[in-house]
Amino acid sequence: MQSPKSILLHLDSSPRSTQRLKLARRMAEAFDAEVTVLPCTLTSLMRYPFALEGAAQAVTIMQALDKDARDKMHAAFLEQSLGSRRMRWMEPMADAPWSFARQGLYADLMIMGQRDRDDPYDAELPGDFLTSVLVESGRPALVLPYAGQFGQIGRTVLVAWKETRESARAVTASLPWLRAAARVHLVSYGEGAQPALEGLRDYLRAHGSPEPTLHADDRQEGDVAGRLLSLACDLGADLMVMGCYGHSRAREWVLGGATQSMLASMTLPVLMSH
Repeated sequence: MQSPKSILLHLDSSPRSTQRLKLARRMAEAFDAEVTVLPCTLTSLMRYPFALEGAAQAVTIMQALDKDARDKMHAAFLEQSLGSRRMRWMEPMADAPWSFARQGLYADLMIMGQRDRDDPYDAELPGDFLTSVLVESGRPALVLPYAGQFGQIGRTVLVAWKETRESARAVTASLPWLRAAARVHLVSYGEGAQPALEGLRDYLRAHGSPEPTLHADDRQEGDVAGRLLSLACDLGADLMVMGCYGHSRAREWVLGGATQSMLASMTLPVLMSH
């Protein structure tokens, strides 16, 4: 896969948006790409529908709150983009936040943030926003944790491999980082882990990746996400690559256990693809 040329960045009012903007600008320069910055949140009236039952001026107040939030996001965009022509502001869409996944169809890569339930701005988005975008868009997403500082990523990459289309798509999306990495580690769990990793190693060799280190583990049960994060810490990884598993059930997105746990507990940037 060639480097991503069209990147869609999710922006909200949380302080972590600054980290995503900084990373997106660096990636735009590194990959000669264009970043579309899309503010995407629930309106105040969606968050506080009871306000419609109050005083007549409640709607005006809610609209003013939305304008303040939009102005705050735009100010952060101007501050962090530093006038870069690669960073393009896109006005909020009327059907946000559900429109974000649709817009993702026109991007090579999305940059999003991990949900922080303790953040006062968490209510700006539906609880399943991140997971819905990952599953509905089918596009790879680089998800940043809600804690920590992230400069250059991809010097040490850990690939969590399963012989599935989701993992294959994630690996394909990560090739620009894998080719430039100083160290690449591949890990797989369960029966047949070693031959599966050897097959992936041969594939990556053909794409110019550094010779990877293989970590085969025949254990199938247990906390896979926890083991992955522990290994990432031991290896000093600054980027993890993995498939995102989920499906629709009764109008809700149901994620696989490892995916759900990773999105809840991630401590490093994770490149995911459904």
